[in-house]
Amino acid sequence: MVWYKRVQAISYLRPSQWETHPTNAINCKPSSTIKFSIDCHSINRDQSKMTPQHHDIVPDTKSCVTHLECSMTNEIIPADELHNLSPHGYPILVRYDLDAVRSSMTKEVLTSRAHNLWRYRELLPVRRVENVVSLGEVMTPLITLSRIAAKYGVDAQNIIVKDEGRLPTGSFKARGLALAVSMAKELGVTKIAMPTNGNAGSALAAYGSRAGMETIVFCPDDTPKCNMDEIALQGARLYKVNGLINDCGKIVQDGKQAAGWFDCSTLKEPYRIEGKKTLGIELAEQLGWNVPDAIFYPTGGGTGLIGMWKAFDELEKIGFISAKRPKMVVVQSSTCQPIVNAFDAGERHAKPWPNAATYAAGIRVPAAIGDFLILDAVRESKGFAVAVDDDQIRAALDEIAKVEGLLMCPEGAATFAAYKRALSDGRVGTDEKVVLFNCATGLKYPMPDGGQPLNRHEKIDYQTL
Repeated sequence: MVWYKRVQAISYLRPSQWETHPTNAINCKPSSTIKFSIDCHSINRDQSKMTPQHHDIVPDTKSCVTHLECSMTNEIIPADELHNLSPHGYPILVRYDLDAVRSSMTKEVLTSRAHNLWRYRELLPVRRVENVVSLGEVMTPLITLSRIAAKYGVDAQNIIVKDEGRLPTGSFKARGLALAVSMAKELGVTKIAMPTNGNAGSALAAYGSRAGMETIVFCPDDTPKCNMDEIALQGARLYKVNGLINDCGKIVQDGKQAAGWFDCSTLKEPYRIEGKKTLGIELAEQLGWNVPDAIFYPTGGGTGLIGMWKAFDELEKIGFISAKRPKMVVVQSSTCQPIVNAFDAGERHAKPWPNAATYAAGIRVPAAIGDFLILDAVRESKGFAVAVDDDQIRAALDEIAKVEGLLMCPEGAATFAAYKRALSDGRVGTDEKVVLFNCATGLKYPMPDGGQPLNRHEKIDYQTL
């Protein structure tokens, strides 16, 4: 029996016309109790527009989104309308009727759903299933580094890599862009643009083409060639800019009116966070609805860290996890460490980093618009922030590849370098379970030349091989 036949037995949640509930807040004071109208007819599955891919991947239920909210002021913003930043210029967060989620998305129900990010549909914002844009977002594996653990005197099961390189386009950017593009489609967008350091642009190009959208991407001209080639091959118009990602972002912002595109920059629309929060939901589920003691996260714009912190809050409120939280650890390069500096200085906002440059291109972000959300999560979790040198990142990548056979991306390798430092200075213990996020496959990045020549026409000394 295929999966979509099984889930047809799950009935629609039928809430009353008006639901009263407190807003579920993250990193801010809860707003007052609000009433929301839910039109069940406008959000139920439209069978006439479904495709086979929707049957296969999307649960036969609905989103429980109620409204949006300014992340700084808690001002209520209507859902089902196109938004970038809040009226106050801050990132927007999506809020849900968590009582409805609790009734519809039980742990038992999840056992019958396909193993992809859409299994958490009640906690995702797409209303109509025909607007889901998917390339097959699988649950990514947890890989225990037992040989590395033995090398450093750590309990065998306590160093875990969540390998996001298994996702479409080879990186965790697929999570955020799957949701952002799906919501852009739902809200009528046909032309979309973004700045990128590489992997986000690849994901936007892929999902934009999948949705039939016109996509325009701007990247620094020294972005890894593989990323640039991917972006162009997957249908986006690519422009190589003589500057950094913030310079590319300014072009996107300045061109919105004249070019007529929607700005899909990091945290400048509400829905990439919702895709990235599935990192946290999925991780908790894979750990038996528990959380690790610490999460080491390579941090540029920080969408994934913010999203996971939001996910843990929502999971606790629907009764899936306890009040325990992992220490959230920001990992940056020592040649681009604005969040680390702000954390060390006790500040809530980070100063832009001048002349940013690092081997780990994905975390070369001089200024993050969601800096206060990142720093709030780190401090509330009793976590910390670490900067590592590029040489340490390269050494970490080489060590894990040779000892464990796992080819990490530079940004993922940075988390291992940071973990080793934290282990040596006592900020994490050998008895603590940690998760390192490998945000992309290492196959997308330049590698050192390998091997040595062997002349088959000459006598081979097999004992020396």
